[in-house]
Amino acid sequence: MSGSTEPTRIDRRFADLKAAGRPGLVTYLMAGDPDLETALSIVKGLPEAGADLIELGVPFTDPMADGPAIQEAGLRALAAGTTLKKSLELVRAFREGEADTPIILMGYYNPIYNYGVDTFLTDAKAAGVDGLIIVDLPAEEDDELCLPALKAGVNFIRLATPTTDDARLPAVMQNATGFVYYVSITGITGTAAPDTDQVRAAVDRLRQHTDLPVAVGFGITTPEQAATIAQNADAAVVGTALVKRVAAAHADGGDPVDAVLSLVRDLAAGVRGVSRN
Repeated sequence: MSGSTEPTRIDRRFADLKAAGRPGLVTYLMAGDPDLETALSIVKGLPEAGADLIELGVPFTDPMADGPAIQEAGLRALAAGTTLKKSLELVRAFREGEADTPIILMGYYNPIYNYGVDTFLTDAKAAGVDGLIIVDLPAEEDDELCLPALKAGVNFIRLATPTTDDARLPAVMQNATGFVYYVSITGITGTAAPDTDQVRAAVDRLRQHTDLPVAVGFGITTPEQAATIAQNADAAVVGTALVKRVAAAHADGGDPVDAVLSLVRDLAAGVRGVSRN
């Protein structure tokens, strides 16, 4: 459904993972947390540490899906002066040294609406953004952002949840591209651990409705959990555990960069221990 016949970075990365016979690791961090300079240093270090795809949260004053840790990260980022425009500048700076790792912006529609959809998509594409996850835009609102994004060659990634039933899934999947993000728990981020058997059944059900890769997130905090989820999913998504590392190091006067990248290396080792060959 993309506006270009060329595969996106996201398409290529999942194709490479499939060819390598292994699942991927998707890491989430808040843009500008605890400040823009530190956030850029963390993001620049993620590919070498083992992140296969990177999600960047765009800080917003009224998040609905984010748990306390990510809400606090958003507040730190806003206090540091982070805006949507500065989030795009962070992506542009990352792209100066990294051409292959996909970057997905995750957030809410209001900042994009205020920025102007067409201007945002032009600037996001130029900065090196590959995909969007917009939590508060349902399939019924695809004309607002989803279809313009696809026309611009930017993947629009859908969320599916434990409450997304078979009657709803076709609408959710209709214009999805890149991959499907399965939210493994009912509720907000970082508040519960996923049930492995339920996730396995959900991923199997999703694959009956789409050929897109399925990434599973919300509630994955340890390398062991990531490896277990990755046995069935095409990728495991870890966010809250990384954001908590930023918060702890920032509060204690430590180095958030080392704190985050150390955990990413451990998570990557767990996920890469799962073989599909």
